[in-house]
Amino acid sequence: MISLIDKKKCVGCHACVQCCPKSCIRMKEDEEGFLYPETAVSLCIDCHLCERVCPVLSPKEEGRQPEVYAMKNRDEEVRSRSSSGGIFSLVAAEILTEGGVVFGARLNDRWEVVHDYTEQLQGLPPFLGSKYVQSKIGNSYRQAEQFLKAGRCVLFSGTPCQIAGLLGYLGEEKGHLITLDVICHGVPSPRIWDSYLRELLGKKLAVGEEALVKEVSFRNKEQGWKNYNFVIQGTAENSVGIKKWISEPWKENSFMRGFLGDLYLRPSCYACPVKSFRSGSDLTLGDFWGIEEVLPEWDDDRGISAVFVHSEKGKEVIQRIKDKCEGVESRYEYVVRRNPSLEKSVTEPRNRQYFFTHWKEKPLIPFIEEMVKPVSQGKWKRLIRKLVRLLKSGKRYE
Repeated sequence: MISLIDKKKCVGCHACVQCCPKSCIRMKEDEEGFLYPETAVSLCIDCHLCERVCPVLSPKEEGRQPEVYAMKNRDEEVRSRSSSGGIFSLVAAEILTEGGVVFGARLNDRWEVVHDYTEQLQGLPPFLGSKYVQSKIGNSYRQAEQFLKAGRCVLFSGTPCQIAGLLGYLGEEKGHLITLDVICHGVPSPRIWDSYLRELLGKKLAVGEEALVKEVSFRNKEQGWKNYNFVIQGTAENSVGIKKWISEPWKENSFMRGFLGDLYLRPSCYACPVKSFRSGSDLTLGDFWGIEEVLPEWDDDRGISAVFVHSEKGKEVIQRIKDKCEGVESRYEYVVRRNPSLEKSVTEPRNRQYFFTHWKEKPLIPFIEEMVKPVSQGKWKRLIRKLVRLLKSGKRYE
């Protein structure tokens, strides 16, 4: 049975919970806000299914080098609302128009990130755009399995570890399944996200008719794709008649700074077991950072997707949407140059443990800034000291 000793050995995919025939495993939130499996030992029948589906205990081999494309949606309105080139919306819409089902992450009415599905085109918008919080997968694997057994085509999108968990859960019975993952930097704590929102709003997070928030965008492109803004749209006008309560460049927003500074990622993100395409997905999507160096004529700062095709299923889907997008074949090294997360896990900050030990004692937003700034300043100080030593020694700095 699943027995967790090191939290870096659990990605939180829920596969063990959903496969257990005796329902003796449940996910329990820890003090950092992440979910981990807890087993009722007295109910366990030692079937070992939970171990076989676990992407950490049963890891896959490194994937083969895929076909790589730079792509963008021809519909500029859709591309402007997407985090990068708007390709996920095309793939998802193609599946839905053929009578299929699309699974993905969305924000619920409490602004938690959850996995859900839609069978209708009008239900697709909440699944678009990046959400920089670990989603609650719930029983999505079981739901996807039921649709597949009914002969439906299912597009399941998620982080690489979620896709690995799904494929482990389904085993060989995949039916008409298409899997799509993203280039993943890591997943922040849902509890930190919730606490950030509550502190920002200055009161208990309201829902329903009393909701204070209308929309959250982690990657708003009104100021451009490269210098995107973090935006929270309010339901009422503020003192100057503007409904955008928060609209900050990602470099200035505290939550994004903490996320990109790796401060409150899940422990497994510092030792990710599914890098280098080990998830087994059919497609991988991400931002084609550095497109200005590879295809300068495409650099309109509206978003370009890097698309990795791993299978015949993935290739078929891309062929089906080619009339609705522009695309050109590219090279893996061009993408990984600006997306090292394809191959490498991020490094755990030295002050991460201190942050999670003390974050409840202080106002969260200033504390995030306090934790992130010293790391950045420390790097500059170390670099300056190194340069001074090299200059004194008379050696060249390369």
